[in-house]
Amino acid sequence: MARRSDNRGSGSRPLAVRVRSSRRRKPSSTEWLNRQLNDPYVAEAHRLSYRSRAAFKLIQLDERFHLLKPGMRVVDLGCAPGGWAQIAARRVGAQGRVVGIDLLPTDPIESATLLTGDFRDTDMAGQIREVLGGPADLVLSDMAAPATGHAATDHLRVVALAEGAFAFAESVLKPGGAFVAKVFQGGAEGELLAALKRAFAEVRHAKPAASRAESAETYVVAKGFRGGGRP
Repeated sequence: MARRSDNRGSGSRPLAVRVRSSRRRKPSSTEWLNRQLNDPYVAEAHRLSYRSRAAFKLIQLDERFHLLKPGMRVVDLGCAPGGWAQIAARRVGAQGRVVGIDLLPTDPIESATLLTGDFRDTDMAGQIREVLGGPADLVLSDMAAPATGHAATDHLRVVALAEGAFAFAESVLKPGGAFVAKVFQGGAEGELLAALKRAFAEVRHAKPAASRAESAETYVVAKGFRGGGRP
């Protein structure tokens, strides 16, 4: 149960919400509730009707790297619950196209096509290109494998997803296109970065302000795809 004695402190700032521990709740669940209740991005996402706080990560990456433009074709891998696809659809506008895909069903988003399936299936790249009406300008991946609690294992699993996303991006991006993927800080993504540097003119790392400070996540942003893909 969340408890606070007043809505404001002496300096008119909102007081932190504290969740009392419970025998029925794991300590990790209590920590998660505390973090959610005191996270300004969670509150702002609710106010703006964003699907998730992760929407702010894409907004901040876009503000820094100018990724989304009207009329673009965009693919969002692992799109559920839809925060990134929602922002992408708004920013590319009615002339653009956004396709999201996830293993889990995603509630409809205006001006976006949402597919349920595995982007790694052999025929999926062709299906998505068909829905887009041509090659993609941008491929996004905010995917993260379910945490095991073992940092090294979790890191390797996220890098594996990013590598899969990159392989998919190579098959659908047009020359000059861009790719954004979540990775974890660590040494195992060296081969991925080397491949990205061969395939793109510019590769940079960024940690949006909306990423929690304690999180090891960061994003690789690759622009200027050198590959030709399919016409």
